[in-house]
Amino acid sequence: MAEMIDLKLHVWRQDGPNGAGKFEDYSAYAKGISTHASFLEFLDVVNERLVLEGKEPVAFDHDCREGICGMCGMVVNGQPHGPQKATTTCQLHMRQFQSGQEVWVEPWRAQAFPIVKDLVVDRGAFDRIVQAGGFITARAGSAQDANLTPIAKPIADEAMDAAQCIGCGACVAACPNASASLFMAAKITHLGLLPQGQPERMKRALAMVAQHEKEGFGGCSNHYECESACPKQIPVTFIARMNRDFVKAALTYAEPQAKGGEG
Repeated sequence: MAEMIDLKLHVWRQDGPNGAGKFEDYSAYAKGISTHASFLEFLDVVNERLVLEGKEPVAFDHDCREGICGMCGMVVNGQPHGPQKATTTCQLHMRQFQSGQEVWVEPWRAQAFPIVKDLVVDRGAFDRIVQAGGFITARAGSAQDANLTPIAKPIADEAMDAAQCIGCGACVAACPNASASLFMAAKITHLGLLPQGQPERMKRALAMVAQHEKEGFGGCSNHYECESACPKQIPVTFIARMNRDFVKAALTYAEPQAKGGEG
């Protein structure tokens, strides 16, 4: 039988991107919570109780609730996705909390992720980074044809590790510079390791890094907080790989221009 706990809940409420915003105490609505519930189910219960009293429910992002879509991002007690390592908020269960514990819930904090409402932020900047270069144009054929392309297992495994990134934004929320370098590095590494991704490899690095800066994300300064907060445990070594591709691309495309200028 599930244990029931009471929590001292504080939730960030903000009407829109231009609103002031503040923490509201919802402890009265956070009583008798099952430890079998996920954190999002806990918020569902709180919202149901708010609605029954004619109050506005807390807005938060969610979709699959299976740790795959990356929509459920929020900061719980100062930690992106909450206190359990390698876990998305939707997979965080209330057994991780003690009865009577204070719980503070707030949105991602980053200039590039403007708050839409309450715990919802606009992560469209990630979409624009991917649109800038996170794709391939090489014809890979059908699934059967693509699977016939020989790829060494260590490389395929590393590409799959990079492909695990769900674009949730925890790396940005954890980074003191609000950098999206880990997200961007995962996308660049995933495609850059595969033969289908080679034709655009250099231009991809240039275009995605340029879009990253245009969106207002900060630079990486090796705090490693992104790796610690990532629910899919994407390693920071991918950032080093991205930086190598970027430097090589910058030199490759700058050199012909320099020679042309001399002429």
